[in-house]
Amino acid sequence: MGAIPMQRETDPRASDAQGPGSPHPRAEVSTTLCGSPLAPGSARALLRAALAEWTELGLPGTEHLTVRLADDAVVVVSELVTNAVVHAGTDVGLVCRLEAATGDLVVEISDHHPSRAPRDSDGEPSYETPEFGRGLRLVAALSEDWGVTYRRGAKTVWARLPAEPPGAYDGECSLHVADFLAPEPLQAERDRDWLNRGALSFLAEASDLLAGQLDEDLVAALTGQLIVPRLAEWCAVWLEDEVTGRGGWSDGVSGTGPRLARVWHSSENRIEDLRRALEKDPPRAPDPIRSGPVSYPWPGDALGPRAERGSALAYRLIAGGRPLGTLVIGRSGMIRFPDEITGLVEDLGRRVALAIGAARQYARQATISAVLQRGLLPGAVAEIPGVHSALVYEPCDKGGPSGDFYDLFPAGDGRWCFAVGDVQGKGPEAAVVIGLARPWLRLLAREGYGVADVLDRLNQLLLDDATEAADAAARVLVAAGGRPIGPGDGPQTRFLSLLYGELAPFDGGVRCTLASAGHPLPLLLGPDGSVRPTARPQTLLGVVEDETYRCETFELRPGDTLLCVTDGVTERRSGSRQFDDGDGLAEALAGCVGLSAELIAERIRRMVHEFGGGPPEDDLALLVLQAE
Repeated sequence: MGAIPMQRETDPRASDAQGPGSPHPRAEVSTTLCGSPLAPGSARALLRAALAEWTELGLPGTEHLTVRLADDAVVVVSELVTNAVVHAGTDVGLVCRLEAATGDLVVEISDHHPSRAPRDSDGEPSYETPEFGRGLRLVAALSEDWGVTYRRGAKTVWARLPAEPPGAYDGECSLHVADFLAPEPLQAERDRDWLNRGALSFLAEASDLLAGQLDEDLVAALTGQLIVPRLAEWCAVWLEDEVTGRGGWSDGVSGTGPRLARVWHSSENRIEDLRRALEKDPPRAPDPIRSGPVSYPWPGDALGPRAERGSALAYRLIAGGRPLGTLVIGRSGMIRFPDEITGLVEDLGRRVALAIGAARQYARQATISAVLQRGLLPGAVAEIPGVHSALVYEPCDKGGPSGDFYDLFPAGDGRWCFAVGDVQGKGPEAAVVIGLARPWLRLLAREGYGVADVLDRLNQLLLDDATEAADAAARVLVAAGGRPIGPGDGPQTRFLSLLYGELAPFDGGVRCTLASAGHPLPLLLGPDGSVRPTARPQTLLGVVEDETYRCETFELRPGDTLLCVTDGVTERRSGSRQFDDGDGLAEALAGCVGLSAELIAERIRRMVHEFGGGPPEDDLALLVLQAE
């Protein structure tokens, strides 16, 4: 989520839009930004758009706008919004105004629900840098003055950036984010000024772009677009394996080296030739832990006759003390890169390394989640004589393995058992419970235990397991010298809602025995369109010691359909409404008369998806059993 569309408090051209003590109109823009990692980028975009529009309208005070002032304002707004989002996490208000009389830019960032209590309650501005502030020293360095004002229910940090004298405006004030990051020829006469004044803003926006990427190859591609041609004529990114150490800096002998993930050149027709040349000469360095820069051989043959000479530098990409790859930049027609560029690229390289490390961590977590998910679900669903079955399973994949699970398996003696469950929570904790519940369900069923007895024993098993885990944690903590664990501390009881049943086919139908432990009740659809629940509500598993569960037995006749779902179906939201409000699920099932099990499952799935405005935010599982 980003910024709400720009809303001005006043018409910027109106004569009555005056600041305190100012006889001239002022330009002002305000907006609300959601407390997300994207908020700083949205704030910068809003500010650039406002400055560009004010300049185009020729409003009073815009004659003072310069590239330097615009870049400083972008940095200040970025840091203040980041500070508010990091330390408050709530929506923040942004107000920017241009004082017509002086040309000063004033920015205000307000947090309307501060998570920290104000230190002072007298309402006076505080000029101290809070120890929990982020980037406020930078704000202080760029601003003429700044401060913090506390009001009832709100904390506002403001900063005033002084205008430059008329005539300092060079006519090239770049006020759009797209222009600021877009490639344009690197001109030597502007290097020093841009690097001194625009580098911080460039790094801030580059950080936002890189931080949102979850694929290391895409990080490498964005790195090339950020560097070329603003900082270099060409660049390349090699990636290596930080776990096994393969693909590190080449020793020039063994022939092993990093993977060349991306090559970028300001002239596209040179990219392939440059790639081939670089693949033959991967980076080498005597000190693999150094982040750079070190010299890299100039690939003149691949760059054409106009680029016979030039300078190239290699930077090691390191995050958390581990080498992740190498960044190489090059620029023809120069003996060495300016120190300002080498320092900026090294700073950018650290951000690239962090983004690559985060992308790899995400990839590892996704792989682990996929492996766990496959291991927690049955490899195949059993076919039951006289019964058609259909299954829909859609994990939303938030925080690891899904908390929903299902099973349908033979239990021997002409019996088949089915289960649809939902564990409290997701991720590893959910995986532990599912990994415990599914094998025990199968074992108890095949040992001949009935439906109610299986739930009784599984309930006690979950309670015993949680108690043992808490005792083990307490022993470890006490042995380490910590305080004993008290009530409410340590591992908590693991709750499980479960619909568990047994099917026994016979001539003319299927006998079904089932029980629901804190789970949405199953619905039975008859050939005449009637729908009724077939179980009674009972307590969740893993909650009450020595709970006794009861089951229901009924017959599925030809044409009868049993629908079992998780709460991802019944509690699917559309605004304040849920899918099952007013027996919505039963009504949806009643409209499925005459459909096969597969078509019923697909229709319910589609209706659940269409009920909300976006994709489901919870795991979704449903099982349809239809007697032939």
